[in-house]
Parts: sequence; C-alpha cells; structure tokens
Amino acid sequence: MAFFEMKGVFKHFGGVSALQNASLNVEAGRVHAILGENGAGKSTLIKIMAGVVMPDEGRMIMEGREVQFASPASANQAGIACIFQELSLLPDLSVADNIAISNPPKRFGLIDRRAQRRIAEEALARAGGQDIHPLTPVKDLPLSRRQIVEIAKALARSPRILILDEATSALAAADVDKIYTVLKRLRSEGLALLYISHRMQEIAELADECTVFRNGRNVATYKAGTKSDNEVVELMIGREYSHVFPPKPSVVPSERTPVLEARELSWTNRLKNISLKVNAGEVVGLGGLDGQGQRELLLALFGVLRGVSGEISIDGKHESVTSPHLAKSPGIGMALIPEDRKTEGLMLPMSVRHNLSFAALGRLSRLGVIDRASEDAAVDDVIHLLSIRTDGTNNPVGALSGGNQQKVLIAKWLMVTPRIILLNDPTRGIDVGTKQELYQLLRKLADSGAAILFYSTDYAELIGCCDRVLVLYDGAVKQELIGPDITEHALVSSALNITSKTEEAGAKLAIGA
Repeated sequence: MAFFEMKGVFKHFGGVSALQNASLNVEAGRVHAILGENGAGKSTLIKIMAGVVMPDEGRMIMEGREVQFASPASANQAGIACIFQELSLLPDLSVADNIAISNPPKRFGLIDRRAQRRIAEEALARAGGQDIHPLTPVKDLPLSRRQIVEIAKALARSPRILILDEATSALAAADVDKIYTVLKRLRSEGLALLYISHRMQEIAELADECTVFRNGRNVATYKAGTKSDNEVVELMIGREYSHVFPPKPSVVPSERTPVLEARELSWTNRLKNISLKVNAGEVVGLGGLDGQGQRELLLALFGVLRGVSGEISIDGKHESVTSPHLAKSPGIGMALIPEDRKTEGLMLPMSVRHNLSFAALGRLSRLGVIDRASEDAAVDDVIHLLSIRTDGTNNPVGALSGGNQQKVLIAKWLMVTPRIILLNDPTRGIDVGTKQELYQLLRKLADSGAAILFYSTDYAELIGCCDRVLVLYDGAVKQELIGPDITEHALVSSALNITSKTEEAGAKLAIGA
C-alpha cells in the first residue's frame, strides 16, 4: 500500500484544465520526482496536496484513510509540508521568526524567544544552513540563503511528507550538495519526499521513482535511471527533442564604439572597479559563484542602486543612469529581467495585459491616453512570440504557471524594444522546453543588434549561449573567457579564483620580460 495516493483528480481554473484524471502514488522512505513542462499541472497537484486549493473531483488517501485538506494548516497537521518555488518568507522578520511563525513556542502566553532561536538553529542545521544567524533579518540575506531558510522552515514542522517545488533553483552549487545530503538523510529516516525540478542531474542524483505530467495528465511513471534524458524530455513535451543551443556567429561582433561600456564601477564593498564592454549583436555572460556581485552589477547598470561611482557610456556617450526610468528611456533603451519575478518583476494580482504593457505605457500612449488598439496589438504580438499560455489577457498574472509568469516578465521588457538587455538568471525554475525557446530568443535578439549581458548560475548556459564570459569574484572581474576558452573547467577555476600553473608561469615570464 502506498503511503499517500491521489486518484482521478480534476481541477479547472476558468476555462483552463489544470489537472485531468491525475493520479499519483507516494511511498515512505523514497524520493518521487515529478517532471513536466511549466503548465503541465505539477504545481496544481502539490497545491492540492498542501491544502492550498481544493480539487473539483478526485480522492486523496493517506495510510489507507481518505483525507481532504481544506487549508494548508490542515495539511500541516496531517504531516505534509511544502516548499514552493516562490518563497513565503516575511523579509522584515528575522530568520527565527520566519521559521517558527506558524507555531511559535510560548511561555506564560508570550513567545519564548530563547526556545524559538533554539528551534531555528536546529532546523537550519538540518537544512545545511549552520552559517545563517537566526536573528538576521531575512531581507539582508541573498536569495540563495533565503531558500535555505525556506527549507528549514518546512523541516521545523517535522513533516512526514516533504514536497519540494524547485527548492534548489536559487542555490549555488555548494548549497545544492548540502541539500542532497539533507534529503538523502531524510529519506533514510523514512520521510516520503516529492521532488519537482527541471534539472535532470538532480533527478538522476536523488530520485527513486519519476512521474511525468503533460497537459494536466500523468503520462508515465518509471523507476529512476531506466530512461535517458532525451526520452524523458520527449515524454514531457510530447515531441522529439534535441537539447542544442543555437549556433553562435562564426565571427564575434566587434565595434570601436560598444553599445554599453562601464568604467571603474564601484558600490560599497560589493562592486570593485568593474569595467566592461558589450557590443551590438553580442551575448556577454557573467559567471562566478552566486553572490559575487553579479546581481549588484546589473542593478547598478540599470540605475537602481544609489551611490555608485564610475562611468557608464551608451554608444560612446557618457550617460548618468540614475534611475530605471532613465535606463529604459528611448535614448538609452535598457531593460532588466530581474532575479525574482514574484517580488521584483511582476504585479501578481494585476492582469496579464497590464503586466505586459506596464513598462511600455509611454510608447503606447498619446497625449497621456493609452491607445488601446496599439496596446492590444503589442500584447498579442509578444504573447505569440513567446508562446505564453494564458486563458485570456484579463486574468491575473499570478494565476499562470511559473514558467509562463517568467515569459510574461521577459515579454514585458521586449515591449519597449530594448537595445541593451540585462538578464539575471532568467531560466531559474523554467522547464527544458521553455529554456530552449529562451536560448533561441536570446540569439535572435542578438542577431537583430541587441547588446545582451547575461548572468546565469548554470555553466552549460554560459558555455552554450555566450560569446564572452566575465567571471566575477568578490565584486571584481577576475577573468574574461572568449569563444572556445569558455569551458566548464575554466569557469569553475575562475569562479574559485584559482590560477592554473600555466597561467602563473606565463605571468612570471611576462614580468621577467
């Protein structure tokens, strides 16, 4: 008997069928991976398990007894904890407050701060976050550390079923290894783990069984390791798939006057005298371990940060980019795809239409009045260009799947026809089919003359997409890799600030000369 079962589950949102006769069997002491494209029904499935939404039809059976969860609290009481792709932390509260927020320890009717801190320390240790201080405000942590706190928050509830929805998507490689160790230990302790990830190497490392969803239906369940990656992807997208990056131009674009140039950019202790150039038609990558200044560099270029020193030139002309409004103005033409779509990129309660057109309202208005015909045409064009799946443009963007939300975020900035595109890890939490669409789009934009600066935590993306890669370490550019020199070995050694013996010998020879 399976520890937890779902049978004949249906769920509709308006005219969209999210789940159709879905079923799932989860066993204790096993890691069960759920695979599928964005919009395939994975998130709806786990939201039903977690008591976030109610199914229209179907049954859930836990340890042989039929159950229903009318709220997340009732699911928690039954022993189900879920870590969603979108973080649920309150940024102004401390780590300890967030971890114990649903059931804080009390003494004489008041929160027992000492006990709460002890609970937080134990949960952080279980999640591999021993280095995170429990009294630190969450807003002061980078995204990767917030993800660790989210996992610790779930573990503090002592769950019997732990659901992880892209729980490692924001983590650096070292943190991912820690999570692997944590999850394997939890599996050995008898927990049932439900694991959603678009990273095939994670599935190979962790999963015991896999279930593939497509268009709201489970199309296959198989033992992990019995199908090749290509076979799995073909099940997910329903067609033959070849994971190939678009070809790079044989000649790297080069101009005397780059579209974007930064000289000696510095900000607090996070950016240290960074200089770079990006030419029209070029995709320049930002590499390095997470948290080495890549995010701050993109924000500085886009005019978000205050107190930035140095110079920014556009087409050879010095520009004072002191705000996003100036950055996206027609004279500069810059767009930023931010790291966290939920808090930095989209207005989730507002419609798909309003989110798409928001950045381009100046171009879609005449005498202060929005030209509805122009807006409709522009919205329809970008929805078609990025194949955004939505049941009408007037529905809230928060009702879309994570991948389609990411497409809306990218499409929103394409509406302003940018000449300079800054991307901060844009494929985080996106399925393999959508990733390939994005890779094709990036190369298409570059071929049309855009200058692209692209930060990614995925080495394969930097190798496959970029003409050059600037590797950052401790807020400074430590290495520039060009063309065939962009290899995984070079990216890793540069990210760790390791200089090869050959390079050291060459440097000594040059000094001696």
